[in-house]
Amino acid sequence: MSVEIHLSENATEEERSGILTPLLAHNLANGGDDAHETFALLLRDPDSNEVIGGLYGKVSYRWLLIDLVSVPESMRGQGIGERLMRMAEEVAQKKHCIGIWLETFSFQAPGFYQRLGYSEFGRLADYPPGHTRFYFQKSLC
Repeated sequence: MSVEIHLSENATEEERSGILTPLLAHNLANGGDDAHETFALLLRDPDSNEVIGGLYGKVSYRWLLIDLVSVPESMRGQGIGERLMRMAEEVAQKKHCIGIWLETFSFQAPGFYQRLGYSEFGRLADYPPGHTRFYFQKSLC
């Protein structure tokens, strides 16, 4: 089979879809249905009701990906981050997840996740340059 390869800088959503569609079909045939669910635990300002932080997660293939965690600087050290993580673990257990995983940077909170029982399963050095990106997981089985 002959094929041409073209560079598309600033690829369009249509071009992305052209790559994604056959990949999703392959994943479904081999890994099963990846019907995923998302959820958020929201920190809201009591006066304005504005979202000022929280946790955003995605359940997929019986694993919870903790995608975003943010606690305002002025609220750190008060146990809010730990409460968010514990609540996310409860969601994962209710959804029958076998584990939780997340990514963090060396300048964020790797020690925080380790204290909560997460173990490192990978790292990417110099991402961004001078720092490390860490990958952590926690088994729920």
